[in-house]
Amino acid sequence: MIFGKKKIDNLVKTQQLRELDQDYWAIVKRRFQKNKLAKWSLRVLIVIIFIALFSDFIANEKPLYCKIEGKTYFPILKEYAVDLGLSKWEPKFIRIPWQEHDYEYRIMPPIPYSHFTFDKKNIHFVSPFGKQDVSSNRYWHWMGTDYLGRDILAGMIRGTRVAMLIGILSMAIATLIGLFFGALAGFFGDTRFQVSRVRFWFNLLGVILGYFYAFQARSYLLSVAQENEKFGMEVLKSVFIFFVIVLLFNLLSKAFERISFFAKKITLPLDLIIMRLIEIVNAIPALFLLLAAVTILEKPSIISVMVIIGLLRWTGIARFIRAELLRVRSLEFIEAAEAMGFSDWRIIIRHAIPNAIAPVLITIAFGVASAILIEAFLSFLGIGLENDEITWGLLLSFARESTMSWWLAIFPGLAIFVTVTLFNLIGDGLTEALDSKLQ
Repeated sequence: MIFGKKKIDNLVKTQQLRELDQDYWAIVKRRFQKNKLAKWSLRVLIVIIFIALFSDFIANEKPLYCKIEGKTYFPILKEYAVDLGLSKWEPKFIRIPWQEHDYEYRIMPPIPYSHFTFDKKNIHFVSPFGKQDVSSNRYWHWMGTDYLGRDILAGMIRGTRVAMLIGILSMAIATLIGLFFGALAGFFGDTRFQVSRVRFWFNLLGVILGYFYAFQARSYLLSVAQENEKFGMEVLKSVFIFFVIVLLFNLLSKAFERISFFAKKITLPLDLIIMRLIEIVNAIPALFLLLAAVTILEKPSIISVMVIIGLLRWTGIARFIRAELLRVRSLEFIEAAEAMGFSDWRIIIRHAIPNAIAPVLITIAFGVASAILIEAFLSFLGIGLENDEITWGLLLSFARESTMSWWLAIFPGLAIFVTVTLFNLIGDGLTEALDSKLQ
């Protein structure tokens, strides 16, 4: 009966803490909305993300819908299916440019150019306010063209997608890595993480062999994949092979743990190991590491740049979550979860991290802004993405080729400035909203 009463008391405490947690996030939301700059920055950011998601439907030389020879087509959706290998273009769409088809009816995107459309009549840096050789205002280049006649507005919209992809997804990678290492260091410390001898050595061996067979042995396939645009898929295969090998060694170690000698526990100072790893990563200038990693790749891609930035930006998140878990792990609701017999991993994922995530949100907001600046810097130097990809940094670099082409400096520079400022204002708003002193 005593054990049952304690269990009921622990359940009541856990429910009360959940209600307090919900009230806390409601307070945070109200505080954030009181900050008008942060609130409007978030609204503008939502619009930018919408443009990034639907950039192909906003600026494209292909129609949204068309009717040719009695048949109806949705070319942009068809292109997605072709890229995924689910369909193929008819020969006439490959042979004849989209502008030269005999349409019975068509609906064009708001901007009838894609980022790689060459307007031969408006080459060599045509100003948005200058004389343009267009059939109607429908085909006017509202932000001018570059030296090849590519529409800058279409390039700006494409650059929005690239910036959001690299900024958000690279920080998603950094967040996963940072949360993992930070949670291990903060929750277990130097004395609480114990593992059997055989599991420790088998995991170490599994990581070494997994890296060899997943990446070293497949290095030729990975290098070839950079040329045929299958690099991302090959990387995912390598990651899958790595985790399968590590999992097999863990299953094998479980069989050996039945023997008392191999099952003996050893204590690993995770906090010490992870903090030394963070110091090593922070000791090397991130810019040099980034430049070295990008230049090694024969054909950099969006995925490779995202992964590289994510691997360099996780340390700040790890330090924040570690500091918070050092505080959270001694609170009553963690003790209640331990008393109820929950596993350490369940406590970390379901209880500890959700109550320590607040400072990490601020770091992520500022980190996305930093990632966008890094990508713009790489593109400006011409070592970022593929040659046929358009980014804000690459558009900005075109201004060096013609000092009189002011639109190539103003529009991309303004886009970078506004986007980075939005994330910084959102980060400031989160800082104020999550400040416990104001509660």
